[in-house]
Amino acid sequence: MTAARSLPADGYPPPPEPGLTAEEVVARAERIAVDLVGRQQETEERGYYGLDTHNEFLNAGFYRLLVPRRYGGYEFGLDTYLRVVAALARGCGSTAWMYTFGASHAHVAATLFGEAAQDELFAGGDFISPGTIGPVGFAERAEDGGWIVDGIHRYCSGSPYATHFIGHTLVAGAEGEQPTPMMFVVPRDQWTRLEDWGGLLGLRGSGSHSIKIEKAHIPGHFALPGTHIGLASVADGTPGLALHGNPLYGGGVLSMIQFQNGALATGMAAGALDVYTQLMRDRTTIYPPITSRAQDPDFQFHFGEAAGRIATAQAALADGARQWHETAARGSAVFTREVDIRLSLISREAVRLSWTALSEHLFPTAGSSAVRTGERLERIWRDMSTLQSHAGVSLFLAKVANRQLAELVFDLAGAR
Repeated sequence: MTAARSLPADGYPPPPEPGLTAEEVVARAERIAVDLVGRQQETEERGYYGLDTHNEFLNAGFYRLLVPRRYGGYEFGLDTYLRVVAALARGCGSTAWMYTFGASHAHVAATLFGEAAQDELFAGGDFISPGTIGPVGFAERAEDGGWIVDGIHRYCSGSPYATHFIGHTLVAGAEGEQPTPMMFVVPRDQWTRLEDWGGLLGLRGSGSHSIKIEKAHIPGHFALPGTHIGLASVADGTPGLALHGNPLYGGGVLSMIQFQNGALATGMAAGALDVYTQLMRDRTTIYPPITSRAQDPDFQFHFGEAAGRIATAQAALADGARQWHETAARGSAVFTREVDIRLSLISREAVRLSWTALSEHLFPTAGSSAVRTGERLERIWRDMSTLQSHAGVSLFLAKVANRQLAELVFDLAGAR
């Protein structure tokens, strides 16, 4: 799928490059990724990718890929977007992580928020917003019908160059009732980025800083009471579908978010295979008969196993995006919670295949000199290990999603 169908509104600007194609934007990501490889160390030391890389992304149109055409975006499909993420991850996992968890929330905003909010959120065209799922504190009603939100939100990937922040809080219920979640969006001038990122094993350059919000006042249309991004249903239609007339903004947001984990994992694994391929060409075996690794049956086996798993992961993710688009095109009513979770589990398998290709075949057999501190393969292993600890992968996809799918299939009382 190249550019998706849209209903442009009079008075809104066209995208900077109206004729930009999906193939060209992916090719740009592949070209940029080559330069990212040599900048991984500085990215880790800084904690996020450099301003020149950010400007390169701006000029390439990356922050507008999922922004509606109504607001000067490109409105490309998820398939194109995921190919861009995977291409960047092949060059630098940290950079791709920071990019995607900032840029992808344009899809969430364009799907779930109403026209009044979108008119303001997308006024600048480029949209970068980290998003977190853990509720922080309680929201208070303002006299004008808006909301007062505050608190420190952690792991806000994409925050260094962000234009907004999407988070969650709680709204107190009546006496004896449980509080309910509320999703909200806050412009950049109402929060502060804390200098607290970079101490993890991997993904040290992912710009996943904490942000601090102090009694920020937001208008009522910047909040969605009763909504949690991980539980949001599109079965009754979405504001985005009604506004833009494009099924891209009528499909499940849960699976779209989870697909990013698959794109990051397949991209990083492909980068590891690049390293291993060069080692196969350049290095010899240690024990007689001494020959190139490329000619050795054992190295051939590990290469083939890893290549097959990575190719399978890539194919699964691409088909997951295809299913997502086809389901959304059939109408929101068929994009049920069950479908959303099933598609999310495809991403889990893409992550698992990518991780086992690295951890069982590439990393253990590359040789100690290839995994010294600062070597490309060592960094990929650290980044992929840290991806495994992400709550979306280690908790939701690994455990919660399985149970929820069973509950829904068998119509159990606990189904959500």
